[in-house]
Amino acid sequence: MTNLITAEGLKKLQAEFDHLWRVERPKVVQGVADAAAEGDRSENAEYIYGKKRLREIDRKLKHLGGRLKLLKIAAPPAEPHSVSFGCWVCYEDEDGNERCYRLVGSDEFDVAQGMISIDSPVGQALLQKKIDDEVTIRRPSGDLTVYITAISNSRPE
Repeated sequence: MTNLITAEGLKKLQAEFDHLWRVERPKVVQGVADAAAEGDRSENAEYIYGKKRLREIDRKLKHLGGRLKLLKIAAPPAEPHSVSFGCWVCYEDEDGNERCYRLVGSDEFDVAQGMISIDSPVGQALLQKKIDDEVTIRRPSGDLTVYITAISNSRPE
């Protein structure tokens, strides 16, 4: 797993950490304290759920805290000539379907938003390729041959 991240991705992870630490956790701690004050904890659903939720938050905080210490911001090159971290790459498949993705770190991938990890098979296949290159992407459902149509630092329209 790569320890690279975009500046936007780091900002988003830090915001998630801060929200959990400053908003969610104190709210759950207060709920657990209120539920505990009601008496018998063994049959108190709010207390049991609150403790479970608190463990989930603490586990997420530990994970995010560890990742935030390791991550390094990597900016894409000013004018990318080949596919690299942080770049947007568009390709056309054999059926004429065009897709555009941004290559990002594993902590910020979101395929629905067009962000794929450079550690993924697709990301690995696209790295260092240039416009007009033919690329074979190995997939469980079979190989896919694509042609790089664009590389840029900004999201294609």
